[in-house]
Amino acid sequence: MTGRGQRRQGRKGRAGYLLLAGLALMLVAAERPPGLGDVRDVRTWSYPDYTRVVVELSRPIELESDPTVRLPANARAERPERLYLDLPGIWVGRRYNEGLSVGDGLLQGVRLGQNTRTTSRLVVDLERYEHHRMFTLRSPDRVVIDVYGEPRPIHSTAEARREDPGKGSNSRLSMEIRRLHTVVIDPGHGGKDPGAIGIRGVHEKDINLKLARKLAQRLRARSFKVVLTRDDDRFLNLEERTAIAESSGGDIFVSIHVNASENRDLRGIEVYYLDEEHERHNLEVAARENGVEPGEVDALQETLARLRVSEASRYSESLARYVHRDLTRGLAQTYGGVSDLGVKKGPFYVLFMSSMPAILVETGFLTNPKDAQLLSSDNYLEVVAAQIAAGLGHYRNGNRQQAKSGAVPGMENDS
Repeated sequence: MTGRGQRRQGRKGRAGYLLLAGLALMLVAAERPPGLGDVRDVRTWSYPDYTRVVVELSRPIELESDPTVRLPANARAERPERLYLDLPGIWVGRRYNEGLSVGDGLLQGVRLGQNTRTTSRLVVDLERYEHHRMFTLRSPDRVVIDVYGEPRPIHSTAEARREDPGKGSNSRLSMEIRRLHTVVIDPGHGGKDPGAIGIRGVHEKDINLKLARKLAQRLRARSFKVVLTRDDDRFLNLEERTAIAESSGGDIFVSIHVNASENRDLRGIEVYYLDEEHERHNLEVAARENGVEPGEVDALQETLARLRVSEASRYSESLARYVHRDLTRGLAQTYGGVSDLGVKKGPFYVLFMSSMPAILVETGFLTNPKDAQLLSSDNYLEVVAAQIAAGLGHYRNGNRQQAKSGAVPGMENDS
């Protein structure tokens, strides 16, 4: 194409863009159709190789699979590479006309506009991109887009030796060839959220944090790097907890909780991993930890079925079995027995939003007199911490042994 033709084509492109912009303004100026939901808030969390975008809505929306579209950069129109997603049944109007600047090295910014009278469009302008994932959550209703950037280049041989094989989001799930080094410990609840309240008014959040600190010490003694999502009594929502985990380059995610039940006789240890299937009791536990009503967990079940659960879930099951075995054995040796409720599957938000192998450990029932007494004992928490750390260490060893064969880490070669 000649230079004159290129200029003509460029003028056509700009004219088309101005026409679309004019149409968008006409849509905003038009009367709002009845029955639409609103955009309540837009939030982002930025880290070197990972950014999370959350759009909170006033109502749920139905999205099949991942309808996010990736568009290449358009230099003539001065448009960067971008992702866009249409939000049916949502009215945004003029509220986000200026967009939200991010500028974190991965995203330039986030824009929201009225695409049609009944559909809003979310646009994520990219700077550095490797892949993304999108999902929806309930209570509150929100759309989440996680954007992963290509890892920055390593500039020295020493850094290359320190870098874990398999680092980078696409290879994160290739556990067979990856050295397990960083454990993210998530003490459940905190701040304004006390979690379960047990006998004599004991708050779950306090026990979770105390145990998490003890576990961190034990893991560091085993040469693990440890990241705590919180190290004090503060509130973090589930988006923040998992954003911290993702940004830290964690290899394993362990969420620490204490159980509760209307049945005061119920007691014991449970270890959960993420799965599409569940039983009634598991659903009730997940609803409590997710902070939603039991019926609302069904929406997460649908999302899990749609995404088929990531490959990390099968490693999570192995991780759960290692930790469960060492935890129940160690407690039995020290306390002469333990009520063992087993390894279970459950639809937990905090596990679903983590792309690494992840488990949730319920260390007892605050509503049971015997468990409540044990959970208030530093000695008991020390044993629990030591045995969870042992399970993670055995999982790491089993992973190394199985790496050569390419099999999922099992327990048959572990002592």
